[in-house]
Amino acid sequence: MSKNALPGTIRGKILLSTAIVTVTIATITVSVCFLVFQSFLRKNQLRSAEYNLQVASNNISAHMENILSFEQWCCTSADIGRYLEAFKDQEGMPPISSKNAPLRITASTTYERLKEEYYNTHASDHITRVVISPVNRKNYMQISDTVSSNTSAAADQLYQSDQIRRLLEAPTLQWDGLMEDPFSPGSAPILPIVRPIPSLYGSQVIGWSYLAVSGRVFLDYLETLPLEADASLYLHIGGHAYHFTDGQLVETPFPYQILSDISGQVFNPESGAYKIRTEDGQKRYLLTCSLWDSWSLSLVLSEQAYDQQSGLYLWIIAGTLCAILLLGLILYRSLDRMINRPIDRLLDKLAAIAEGDFAPAPSIEWKDEFGSIGRGINRMAEDVSTLLEKRVADEKQKKDLEYQILQSQINPHFLYNTLNSIKWMATIQNAAGIAEMTTALARLMKNVSKGTSAMIPLKDELELTMDYFLIQQYRYGGNISMDQQIASEDLYTCLVHRFTLQPIIENAMFHGIEPKGCVGQILIKVWAEEAADSGKCLKISVTDNGVGMSPEQIRQVLDGKEPSTNDLFRHVGISNVDRRIRYDFGDGYGITIESLLGEYTTMQIALPYRTAP
Repeated sequence: MSKNALPGTIRGKILLSTAIVTVTIATITVSVCFLVFQSFLRKNQLRSAEYNLQVASNNISAHMENILSFEQWCCTSADIGRYLEAFKDQEGMPPISSKNAPLRITASTTYERLKEEYYNTHASDHITRVVISPVNRKNYMQISDTVSSNTSAAADQLYQSDQIRRLLEAPTLQWDGLMEDPFSPGSAPILPIVRPIPSLYGSQVIGWSYLAVSGRVFLDYLETLPLEADASLYLHIGGHAYHFTDGQLVETPFPYQILSDISGQVFNPESGAYKIRTEDGQKRYLLTCSLWDSWSLSLVLSEQAYDQQSGLYLWIIAGTLCAILLLGLILYRSLDRMINRPIDRLLDKLAAIAEGDFAPAPSIEWKDEFGSIGRGINRMAEDVSTLLEKRVADEKQKKDLEYQILQSQINPHFLYNTLNSIKWMATIQNAAGIAEMTTALARLMKNVSKGTSAMIPLKDELELTMDYFLIQQYRYGGNISMDQQIASEDLYTCLVHRFTLQPIIENAMFHGIEPKGCVGQILIKVWAEEAADSGKCLKISVTDNGVGMSPEQIRQVLDGKEPSTNDLFRHVGISNVDRRIRYDFGDGYGITIESLLGEYTTMQIALPYRTAP
């Protein structure tokens, strides 16, 4: 666009800019809304379908767990093992006699035990037949859901099936898909589970078990899934695919070509989502959900439902576009009426202020938005004048603060020098306790007055802590002792916050040992350990044998509500130390407290392992 095409007035430029901005915002908003809504609809459709499949999968898996638990019992039961051992060479049930009574009792007891376990299985409603047979297929036991389906030659009839023999001879449990019930031709398909039963006393096979699982274990839950007319649901068992249609499972090839993987849009990592191409060339979306072992459910999502919701969102987007354009038109007309106001007079006042004229101009304070700008300009002029005056006052205050800071530095040095004088006087007068206590306090004051660094070596912090403890030890008449256990010499160079240990030692003496009224012991331990995700970590623990702390007291101490003292370091509390550590290094570090009322309190500090240069 050339300069001649642009309006020559501010009014025209503002109006043109407003029109361009409105159209741009409308275009961007509609485009973004369309893309976001499309993505949201597809993601919502995927996750809704995933939830439905997951519910069905969990229910089916729960039943299969119970069924396989029953199957495992059949193969490992000592009762069944004894029965098969007893009848492995019997061609038929022995006649009733005292000699054969143990065999008949064994058969009766085992059968009752099998029925008991069968009916105790939560998924027994889905097990249509159970057959336990010796290797000679004689004297087998059978449980069936209907009496009419019982047969006297069930074991032989099963063994004649190639699929049953294939499953029986497999080294591990195999899934060979659904099959027609050999005892009820034309009925609903079943899922056979066939496994050999080894001897109780070795690996020799003495029999085998057969479980017929009804297809209702799948259909009962697949029928509850909300499916649109153009959606397709498949059940995959081993290398077989079954299409769920009209309330039945029909084995069919899986006729889809995967184009891309979009599994990142689903919640469950065991689920998968894909863009696929159907046999007729349509692009659809496929959701798969792990079901059991190598089983899975696949759902080709409905495009009709998606298009219906997409149409609704398109109407919403169209309404949004119309609203934006309408608002842009209203804004255009409003600006057209309002911008021909006294902008020049405002510019003149700004020029006067730039030249140093800060006197207010009441003539630019109209009763509209420009009047607000005019009043703002007048206030700005007054504020500039006030700011110049405040700047002078601030410079004077700054000088006063610098003088106070100098005083705060002089006072600790003066006190330190005075304490040194007291120490020498006490030494001359052979007052060793006063001299030792004064020396400790002098070193303590010297550490307070020197340096401003937030982190100091652990050795310096321990020395400061020992000086503080020595002063307090005289207060308690030597009834408190403090020991240190440092794991290695290199730990002395580790950096810790200044005044980290003193508040904890103070808490141990004043609020732990003193209320207990007995000889007090404080133990400081320092060691390093490897952290899982943050490298090497420095650990410091302080343990006292005081009155202990309740969980509520621990919470108050870490929240900064511990009782205050009149000590020199009263502004450096335990919660202050904890917050300083967490502010500097994150929530993975800080103070933790473990205590047992009447026994002990241990405060442990965790810091990153950093050494002084």
